[in-house]
Amino acid sequence: MAELIPGLPEEIAFECLVRLHYTTHRVASQVCKRWRLILQSKDFYYQRKEGGFTHKAACLIQAVLGQTGSSQTKPAGPLKYGVSIFDSVSGSWDRIDPVPVYPDGLPLFCQVTSSEGKLVLLGGWDPVKYEPLSQVFVYEFTTRRWKRGKEMPENRSFFAAGELNGQIIISGGHDENKNALRTAWVYDVTRDEWAELPQMSQERDECEGVVIGSEFWVVSGYRTDSQGGFEGSAESIELGASKWNRVDDAWKVSQEQCPRSSLGVGRDGHLFSWAESVSEVKVGTCGVQLGERTFLSGSDYEGRPQGFFLVNGQNGKWEKLEVADDFCGFVQSGCSVEI
Repeated sequence: MAELIPGLPEEIAFECLVRLHYTTHRVASQVCKRWRLILQSKDFYYQRKEGGFTHKAACLIQAVLGQTGSSQTKPAGPLKYGVSIFDSVSGSWDRIDPVPVYPDGLPLFCQVTSSEGKLVLLGGWDPVKYEPLSQVFVYEFTTRRWKRGKEMPENRSFFAAGELNGQIIISGGHDENKNALRTAWVYDVTRDEWAELPQMSQERDECEGVVIGSEFWVVSGYRTDSQGGFEGSAESIELGASKWNRVDDAWKVSQEQCPRSSLGVGRDGHLFSWAESVSEVKVGTCGVQLGERTFLSGSDYEGRPQGFFLVNGQNGKWEKLEVADDFCGFVQSGCSVEI
């Protein structure tokens, strides 16, 4: 077998690869077949993670502004969305190449989450026909390419999604007839397989998903017969459990408020709304937790330009971000990805 890096012992050569920044992986994987297999392996990802060579970035479903547009310019037609990446360590912004089957904009209201350094895009509405989709797309940062995943077992919109122990959980939302759902599924990204989970105690449309410790939580939402009447309860489950645990009065906000994208988790595990934290982001709020800090976007009034911030905890220090016009569009939702 050829040496991993000529002239270096195998273990030192491997340590050199582990220390490569993720933005170099695409080029490095083209050096030889052996490098490609190593860089794309799950073991390599966890070696980088355990060694402290990964870090969390915010992946955002963000409106793509026109070439002559700016944060002040009103779009001429419906907003088109892409995936933006904000690296909180370097402060840099980037945009991922479009999903090949949607070159002119992502499916509307699609969900985004991550698994073991990969980005996973689920569902949404066809941007032309406005019909719900069950499609799944997985983005590999190593190759910087999208691939098709196995479709969701059911068409659903406005559902909760999140990653727990490397697997993707979806729950709630509504079907094609706008009936709220209580069903839940788990997706193994590596095996490209779906498995059904126990059903929640009730239907939950427009709910939000979040991982707290070893549990996946589905927060608030409303039933079919109470459109827009967001509830204060939540439900949680551990992988392998036979039922969900219901938590009443988990979502305590000043008014009936949708938790989607605005949900925050305090140090003691309590749930709160970022939209109520400060006035600068009370409209169109999106929060993405990046370890000790949280990326926030939103505006103080409807129609006002978006503001972008990094904040340490719910009541910590705020840092306003200076963002180029290309990345000043409205942020619909987002997730953290460790790459």
